[in-house]
Amino acid sequence: MATADISGETGLMKNELRLLNLLCFIAAIGFLVLAVLNAILSGQLLTTDNLFITMVCLVMALVFGVLPILQLYSEGRLPIPFQNRIARQKVASQVGASSPPLLDAKGRAVPPDVKSMMANMQSRTRE
Repeated sequence: MATADISGETGLMKNELRLLNLLCFIAAIGFLVLAVLNAILSGQLLTTDNLFITMVCLVMALVFGVLPILQLYSEGRLPIPFQNRIARQKVASQVGASSPPLLDAKGRAVPPDVKSMMANMQSRTRE
């Protein structure tokens, strides 16, 4: 019975998240429309008031537009261009380079994060 309640709550939370993302997306589009309308309908675009209104609308559109984009990215539903190509190049460079273990001054093996930093620094010096 407890698992049914938990799964029902997660389904409800997903629905709420979708609704909030939809509202944020609509708000972002609305602010973009306001910025475009301000640019089109104002007589002089380069006045202080018009620039201020346009910038406020664009910043608000950015604020409301970033949240749904980050949510899509965290769920893995947002395709990032060229990401697969870069990942394949990194894997190919790591597979071909089987070097002896990197040791510190006392002869101990270096942790993987330090090893990757050293590999990055060596690849930058080669370029």
